[in-house]
Amino acid sequence: MCLAIPGKVIKVEGDTATVDYQVEQREASLALIPDVKVGDYVLVQARIIVEIIPDEEAKDALAAIKEAGEAHA
Repeated sequence: MCLAIPGKVIKVEGDTATVDYQVEQREASLALIPDVKVGDYVLVQARIIVEIIPDEEAKDALAAIKEAGEAHA
């Protein structure tokens, strides 16, 4: 099983986006969804953006992940 964590696109250059995950930044391909824009929240699988997700859904997921981490600390 793979857990997809939402990331925020902070840069788009050519066919690549830089995605910020709050603890690190990674590059991902726009091959499947070329209309991604800076500020979009996305899900990435195998370094390819596979979905743009609504801001509120992303923020809820990130809050739940943070809360789960704090519960286990």
